[in-house]
Amino acid sequence: MDGLKNLRSEDAIVKLRELAESIDICMFCTNLKTDDGASCRPMSTQKVCDQGNIWFFSPKDSDKNMEIEWNKKVQLFYSHPGKDSFMIVNGEAEIILDSNKIEELWSPELNAWFQGGKEDPNISILKVKPTNAYYWDTEGNKMINFLKMVASAATGKNLVDGNEGNLSL
Repeated sequence: MDGLKNLRSEDAIVKLRELAESIDICMFCTNLKTDDGASCRPMSTQKVCDQGNIWFFSPKDSDKNMEIEWNKKVQLFYSHPGKDSFMIVNGEAEIILDSNKIEELWSPELNAWFQGGKEDPNISILKVKPTNAYYWDTEGNKMINFLKMVASAATGKNLVDGNEGNLSL
């Protein structure tokens, strides 16, 4: 990585949306004080809205929801090694029970988790409001970047194009 590129406001939201929606699956961690990994689970990002909030579906009766009721602080770990794109998001989660929001965010794939469809009584939505985030993102073709890494190792000069930085929303 050659570029420290801290982003603010709209630029930060654009980068957050780009990474969260393209990577899609994150490790969604609650109950952060235990620090044992048992409170982390894979979750699919439904949307990043214009305010930078990240939206997920979750069963109302899940351990995750119960843990959010105890402590709303969460961490999201996004990783796409194939693209060399990574992001960690610290935020506060809120449980939303809103049929209009369910309608807005619903996709047919969610039927696998909610057999009653959009009307399933066990649906809740989690809204994560980021408090801070950090990203690493390598630009360009994976094979070309691999060759640049080999050349970098041989020459001692970093030839890989990439950025990292804080996302201040």
